[in-house]
Amino acid sequence: MELLQSNVREKTAGGSSSLALLSLTVGAFAIGMTEFVIMGILPNVADDLQVSISAAGQLITMYALAVAVGAPILTMLTYKIPQKKLLVLLMGLFILGNVISVVAPNYAVLMFARMITALTHGTFFGVGAVIAAGLVSPDKRAGAVSMMMAGLTIANIIGVPIGTYIGQHMGWRASFGSIAIMGAVTLIGILVFIPHVRQHPPGSAFQQLAALVNRKLLVFLLIAVLGNAGLFSVFTYITPLLVQITGFAEHSVTWILILFGCGVTAGNMIGGKLADWKLMPSILGIYFAICAILTAFTLTVHHPVAAVVTIFLWGAASFAVFPGMQVRIMSLAQSAPALASTTSHSAGNLGNATGAFIGGMVIIHLPLTSLPWVGAILVGLALILGIACYLPERKASTRS
Repeated sequence: MELLQSNVREKTAGGSSSLALLSLTVGAFAIGMTEFVIMGILPNVADDLQVSISAAGQLITMYALAVAVGAPILTMLTYKIPQKKLLVLLMGLFILGNVISVVAPNYAVLMFARMITALTHGTFFGVGAVIAAGLVSPDKRAGAVSMMMAGLTIANIIGVPIGTYIGQHMGWRASFGSIAIMGAVTLIGILVFIPHVRQHPPGSAFQQLAALVNRKLLVFLLIAVLGNAGLFSVFTYITPLLVQITGFAEHSVTWILILFGCGVTAGNMIGGKLADWKLMPSILGIYFAICAILTAFTLTVHHPVAAVVTIFLWGAASFAVFPGMQVRIMSLAQSAPALASTTSHSAGNLGNATGAFIGGMVIIHLPLTSLPWVGAILVGLALILGIACYLPERKASTRS
């Protein structure tokens, strides 16, 4: 990992490094759009392809499953490909998937196209995070990763509303057409600005897998699952919470979610800075803050202004932890950082699905207001595991 960073830094400087990071950020923005814009145009897709809303919703479910399962497999199959060339291939595949979506004659073809684009998702972020970290000095790695990840968060604030507007006024196929154009812009940026990196000869597939069979790494992947589960156990059902408990009109929820997205973006950038300052203390401190915010949400959810403020802070804290977790997971798999980074995205998607399921079970048997408590408990478990990993490290460093 350190050799990769020094090689990248040798070939980039100043403005070119910034443009390389910007290219990765634009790619993350495009991927964020293609993942989430389907939610805003779901009725349009269902009507045009003559399927039910429920069937159209499976386009979202299968995308998440393809990211969770397919991304590590694709990373394993492509680990010998030089990283710049791999990014080019991934973005080419991403563009192809969105072009197929534009011309898809039926539901099955659209599902196939969504699966293609989903395969590029985790591997792009995995390889992109390694390259982003290598573009800067070691004390700025988390900040660089957070800049790339900002593309994903900004997509939720700007890209998805714009993509939804395009889809509702020009047809849903135009939404995927605009995403394909963003992919083409990213491809040009990768070709022009991302440097060719001299890498160690890659290990075998078995060695790559062996790097993941690391007790501490597996614990941190579990922490990622629990953290995301805590987020999505509440966020999945945020609309009924705000409408039925807080008393907001349904159309107001859109603006509250945009504010949540603003918090997400701010938190992502701040979290990168904090992780570069003190990695593990910042991760643990942010998880503690999330627990406190979700606990407070059980009270503030009954008061409109307080609920909105809490949601903004919750979004900021929930995404502030991601850059540090990404760097930590990559550092625990020195011989396979790209695979580890990709696997962390798979763990995150598994957490998303788990949290939505747990939240669904909760609202069947308990009041809606129980959701923030459940979210706080899940994140609390992540915090306890993180502390259990950190304390022995701290004692060992103190002795030395």
